[in-house]
Amino acid sequence: MSRRKTPSPLIAGRLSHCRREMKRRGIRALLISKRWDSYYLTGFTGEDSAVLVLPRAVHILSDGRFDESINRECPWATKWLRHGTLNAEIAKACKELGIRSLAVQPDHRTLADQKELHKLNGAARCRSAPPILAQMRRIKDDKELAVMRQALRVAEGAFLATRKTIRVGQTELEIAARLEYEMKRRGASGPAFPTICAVDANAALPHADTGHRKVKSGSAILLDWGARVGRYCSDLTRVLFMRTIPPAIGEVYRIVREAQRRAIVAIRPGERMCDVDAVARDYIKTKGFEKEFNHGLGHGLGLDVHEPPSLSWRSKQKLRAGMVVTVEPGVYLPGIGGVRIEDDVLVTSRGSRVLSKLSKSPDDAVIG
Repeated sequence: MSRRKTPSPLIAGRLSHCRREMKRRGIRALLISKRWDSYYLTGFTGEDSAVLVLPRAVHILSDGRFDESINRECPWATKWLRHGTLNAEIAKACKELGIRSLAVQPDHRTLADQKELHKLNGAARCRSAPPILAQMRRIKDDKELAVMRQALRVAEGAFLATRKTIRVGQTELEIAARLEYEMKRRGASGPAFPTICAVDANAALPHADTGHRKVKSGSAILLDWGARVGRYCSDLTRVLFMRTIPPAIGEVYRIVREAQRRAIVAIRPGERMCDVDAVARDYIKTKGFEKEFNHGLGHGLGLDVHEPPSLSWRSKQKLRAGMVVTVEPGVYLPGIGGVRIEDDVLVTSRGSRVLSKLSKSPDDAVIG
């Protein structure tokens, strides 16, 4: 058992919100196994662990690696340090605490994992938990927004520093490595995701593998990168041109930039996400590139680089003030290259605010 203290007002407020949702949905015991959900709700940073939320207590189930982390981060919570499997410790906690019904996050645990827990946890019936934490995390508070702005400033500074070092003959891997070094140099714990650097035809793949393709005079260089700062992510994409802008890519660049501008203007509370996606998609269609825009317009951003909501044609959910989404239309020409322009956007009470500040002018995209 850990010594009891009071959680911070921020954590206490999140726990109260979570418990209200649990009560409304008839849940008395909620098991959280997603790492960033656990961190959001408690401040605990450990992996391969679980948080058990009850109406009047929080239990953290982990192992000896995170003993001191729990003491420092969550001294107010009850600590369970396992010696066997995590599922065995969960079953043990349920038995000792008299839990008869346990809500678990079904989209995080494998089918085999769920079957094992059901078998071990015979005293407690397991049920699928509704997405309480996912819904809470959609709306960013002021503290989260401040950290996300820091992550953006780090990513932007790293991009500008890297841009100055790009030369003919460099490989994609060399440029990506420099960008990640510059992010860490400015305070990032690391990249928010593996940095994409795609030169010329490689950029026709939306999630290209960064490799050994070299920059040439006249090359178009697509960079998709983000910094993780304070455990929150930024996510940006820009295209640079070595000395000159290839005519075919230059035309697409102007189209994508205008599609993004129109979509950002359309963002406001109450708008359906599919309708915002349609603003960019319909404009690109009028320019003859409908089939070359082959992914959704954007996604939620926060502790995970991809988190709800989905800003795409698939989602009829509505935007709400406090959401942060990426807006990243793209057009991809097989054998030639591709253009994607991505910014991080906050939904405000009256519309939207672009949090990222890097230029999107074609003139500013030319190197040398």
